[in-house]
Parts: sequence; C-alpha cells; structure tokens
Amino acid sequence: MQFDTKIAVVIRTDLEAWQKLNVASFLAGGIASAFPDCIGEPYLDASDTRYLSIIGQPILIYGADRAALSRALDRALARNVIPAVYTEDMFKTTHDAANREVVRAIARADLNLVGIAMRAERKVIDKIVDGLKFHS
Repeated sequence: MQFDTKIAVVIRTDLEAWQKLNVASFLAGGIASAFPDCIGEPYLDASDTRYLSIIGQPILIYGADRAALSRALDRALARNVIPAVYTEDMFKTTHDAANREVVRAIARADLNLVGIAMRAERKVIDKIVDGLKFHS
C-alpha cells in the first residue's frame, strides 16, 4: 500500500541503544498526538483479546550526526513541517513539563538535538531527509 504521507524519525547515531529506543518512542508519540488520523484500528487476536491501536503506516528511522540532524530540522521548518523534537537535556528530566522547560530555555540554533520526527507529504519528507541513511 502506498501512503500519501511519510513518517520519518531521525535519531543521532552516537547515543546509547536505550537512548535511541527512548527517543524513537517519545517522538512517535508526538506524531500520533499531532496526526490522530494516522492511528489504525484496534487489534484483535483469534481469541478475541483486544489490543491497542498503533500508528497504521510505516515509520522510517534514519541515523544522523549532530550536524545532519540540525540540517534536517532546518529543512523541515523551511518547508513548514512542524517536527517533534527531543534534546539531550531531556534525558535529565523526569516529567513532561520539565522537558518543555529545557527546550524553551535554549535557542533553536543551540538545541542539542538527539532526535526529530515529522509527518508530511512523501516528496516533502524525501527532501528533508535527503542524504540520510536508514539507522542501523
């Protein structure tokens, strides 16, 4: 199935494995909250056990160094795509309000990004992530 939109998550490659998974999870939640139409139907198994709905389209995960991550953020904003962001300072907080405070305290050019996520038309996302490789 071909989707009109694409979801991309870009994660800094120098993080610990647990940090990468944490960042991807939080950022996917940002996509789900901003685009509720991307959520599929609930799941049922053959025993009629009910499971939660999940995002119903593929999420492409790219790796980037600090410079490439900042470049992807700039490209997204230049195309009026509002991304979810995760900064290194957010690893030190313990709740959502504190996360927003650490982002608010730093100018965009100085954010120590560890990940961004965005959903937009396929061609727009392709331009934003141009030159990035899938995370390995």
